[in-house]
Amino acid sequence: MDTAVARSRLEAMLADLDRSIAILRGESPERDDSAADAGAVLTAHDRVEAALDSLERHRGGVAAALERIAAGAYGRCVGCGAPVPEGRLEVRPDAARCLPCQTRHDRR
Repeated sequence: MDTAVARSRLEAMLADLDRSIAILRGESPERDDSAADAGAVLTAHDRVEAALDSLERHRGGVAAALERIAAGAYGRCVGCGAPVPEGRLEVRPDAARCLPCQTRHDRR
């Protein structure tokens, strides 16, 4: 994948993630002392926190991919140094690993 195209896609992803994070932070349900609504509020709060955690981890991956572009290491697996397949980068421009290394990483 052309790094200029990748940079553009990653920057757009980063902007989208930042907007989503800002929206979720603004909509975080307040905890209530009411016993009747405590379970519902806790559940809503937990969902928002889980979503924020996921978005922030994804944002970190996108930012790391932009750093790899700047360092000239984009498209190389951070695990073994082999090229990350072009198709994988098309689907996931923030992919940091080749498939075998990603599989090992996910198992840990």
